Amino acid sequence: MNDSLRAEALLADLPREGRGRLKVFLGAAPGVGKTYAMLQAAHAQLRQGVALRAGVVESHGRSETEALLLGLPQQPPLRLPYRGLELSEMDLDGLLADPPKLALVDELAHSNAPGSRHAKRWQDVQELLAAGIDVYTTVNVQHLESLNDRVRDITGVQVRETVPDWVLQEADEIQLVDLPPRELLERLRDGKVYMPEQARAAIDAFFSPTNLTALRELAMQTAAARVDADLDQRYRQLGQAAPSVLGRLLVGVDGDGEAERLVRHACRVAERRHLPWSVVHVNGRRAMDEQQRGRLQAALRLAERLGGEVVTLHGDSVARTLLDHARERRASLILVGSSTRRLRRRWFGRGLGERLLAAGAGLEVSVLDAAGAQPPAGRRVRIAPRWRDYLLAALAAACATLISLGLARVLELPNISLAFLAAVLLVAVRSSLGPALACAGLSFLAYNFLFIPPTLTMRIQRQEDVLTLLFFLLMAGLTGNLASRQRRQVQALRQAQGETTALLELSRKLTVAADRQAVLAVAEQQLGGWPDVQLTLLSRSADGQWCHEGGQRVELADTERVAADWAWQHEQAAGLGTDTLPSSRWWWWPLCGEEGPLLLIGLQSAQGTPLADERRRLIAALGQPLAQALARAQLAEELEAARLHGQTEELRSALLASVSHDLRTPLTAMRGSIDSLLALGEAIPEADRRELLEGTRDEAERLDRYIQNLLDMTRLGHGGLKLARDWVAPSDIVASALQRLRAVLAPLQVECLLPPQPPLLHVHAALIEQALINVLENAARFSPPGGRLRVALEYDEQELRFVVADQGPGIPEAERAKIFDMFYTAARGDRGGQGTGLGLAICQGMVGAHGGRVTVGDGLDGRGASLTLHLPLTAQPQAEDD
Repeated sequence: MNDSLRAEALLADLPREGRGRLKVFLGAAPGVGKTYAMLQAAHAQLRQGVALRAGVVESHGRSETEALLLGLPQQPPLRLPYRGLELSEMDLDGLLADPPKLALVDELAHSNAPGSRHAKRWQDVQELLAAGIDVYTTVNVQHLESLNDRVRDITGVQVRETVPDWVLQEADEIQLVDLPPRELLERLRDGKVYMPEQARAAIDAFFSPTNLTALRELAMQTAAARVDADLDQRYRQLGQAAPSVLGRLLVGVDGDGEAERLVRHACRVAERRHLPWSVVHVNGRRAMDEQQRGRLQAALRLAERLGGEVVTLHGDSVARTLLDHARERRASLILVGSSTRRLRRRWFGRGLGERLLAAGAGLEVSVLDAAGAQPPAGRRVRIAPRWRDYLLAALAAACATLISLGLARVLELPNISLAFLAAVLLVAVRSSLGPALACAGLSFLAYNFLFIPPTLTMRIQRQEDVLTLLFFLLMAGLTGNLASRQRRQVQALRQAQGETTALLELSRKLTVAADRQAVLAVAEQQLGGWPDVQLTLLSRSADGQWCHEGGQRVELADTERVAADWAWQHEQAAGLGTDTLPSSRWWWWPLCGEEGPLLLIGLQSAQGTPLADERRRLIAALGQPLAQALARAQLAEELEAARLHGQTEELRSALLASVSHDLRTPLTAMRGSIDSLLALGEAIPEADRRELLEGTRDEAERLDRYIQNLLDMTRLGHGGLKLARDWVAPSDIVASALQRLRAVLAPLQVECLLPPQPPLLHVHAALIEQALINVLENAARFSPPGGRLRVALEYDEQELRFVVADQGPGIPEAERAKIFDMFYTAARGDRGGQGTGLGLAICQGMVGAHGGRVTVGDGLDGRGASLTLHLPLTAQPQAEDD
């Protein structure tokens, strides 16, 4: 046995994390005792100490049920006004606010009152389960969606309240509550199910022995199918041979009245055979009217509710397209409905089932007979094509007649028919097959009446003219059929191309969207192109507030806010056109990633009608790449934040390493000098005492420069450095810098090369002086004792340069670009000598703030390095007269 199947079976048996367990009490009909059995099980749980609460229990006036209900904690019902009445519904929010371990929810198929959060009670149950609350519930077999048509055939009653089959399939336990029909009828007559008047009407209409027996069989079959599925899973957990899930069931549907019945039958077949199933519609040769499209959309939505996959294909031949798709998906069974018995199909072709049987070698083909479900002839509704198309056919035939009357003078009779054929072809291309055939018939009559001798009569004298007319009618019909078919194929290809183009265009735009804002702009541009639909994009802030991200800015009313909140929390569609808060004016669709929802799309039709299914599927298709792009942008932002955090930690470590050494050294020297002065006092000679004081002053100045560098770097990094420009002579800046560093430069041979009249600089003099000091101090630190150090001023028409050259160890070419990085000297360890590594970084920041730059070159006599401060020159000020 496949180990993966066994692993899946073992995982499926484990309790789902954070989700409650569902137990369904299934019955064949009302009155069999489902609610009574549920309450008995609840009392057993209560005796075991389980915290439970009855959310809603319908006793229907039965004394035995009410007696059991009295001993159980109950959730007060919610009162909703509706058309002057007050309806009682389950308080879902009350159960979620104070969640019990177990909740009792009667009548799973119940439809909630208008204004409730969900349209159906089974949706309330799903929300309770998602909140981690276990649920006991009841349902009758006639409420299962896949059995709806069979119940109608058995009882003659169309059940309106249904539950999707997947709800029962996902239940953790199903308990069949059975009662023989005879005992149930006795309970009805005794008034234990309905009131006496209602009981007599129910026995006559629904609760006949035959109906009850059939419903009982359906309930047992449903329970037996669940037992088979559980047994299959147990075998897999043991690793033993079990029926393998092979193949797939494909069901082909069209817009006829049997589409929903076919979908329900396919669901039952797939459940019995343990097969995945798909509903396939081939959009090809036959055009559909509005009623047929509505029936098709209803069938596709039903398939989605029942857990099937919906596929729409485009092709000329329905049979060939279905077979190709079946082989692609490795399907083993194809299910179709019986073809409509039309006269032309009897004469000229076979039905869809026969064509599938002929070409589907190796596939099982089943045809569901629809003869027993056809509506009476008097109730059939035929929707004729638009009257404009038939008016076009009449006008085209009239125009062809007029043209032919003109051509009859210059052309022979057989050539005149080409004008009528052109008219038929034009009508077929512009409309459909029916108007094309009408045009062909009118053209046939006009051709015979006006051009076939004897003219102005419908009689035909020559036999060859009869053959000409028959061939004309045949060619007109074939030409019209081919043209209309080609038109439908072009329309289908345009629709498919439109969807493909939208996906390709979105993918192309998303490839260049680097951040979240760019992705949101693409989403707004792609989804906001429909003129009849309003778009809004929302997201949730950290405090749970809605934030507008794009599209139309809307003020959310209470109903819209509740629908948006529910869609965001449950990662499902909500609002208009859904079963959750359908009274909303907007349709909400969340874009979700692995970590949860990323964006909420809101769409509102200008007419206030629900969005078409084609647009919903297109949005769902476009939503997947949009969600991936948003997740990618979010990941990029998180990585960038992590990178910046890492750089911050690296700078912090370097700063601590530098400060711990370079700030402690002058402090240690100052403390030592002060301790010596305090301890020895007058015993120290005057010259030595003066030397200690001067050393303390030098170390204090050194410490002041370190702190000033740190403060300047902080101001540069946060934009707090303000430039107070003034005109200043560059010679004064050099002189002041040399004076402040006289003690540091004393061991060196300093050369100062200044031009006689250099141009003035319009700069912040203190900042440029500090930058020059940092460069001079750096050169002094790396110069050998007694080495040369040159300070020079150079200028041209564009800039003025401060050049500082030394005879130190020099800077390798590979490291010249790094010396302006913060803490670079500290990062190199002992090679960097003393200093925080901030001096040159500050120097570059200060010069750059004035629009200048700093460059590195070679030093004096082929040794050391030179640093040049480049500052731009501006127009010189005019000299003022005395």
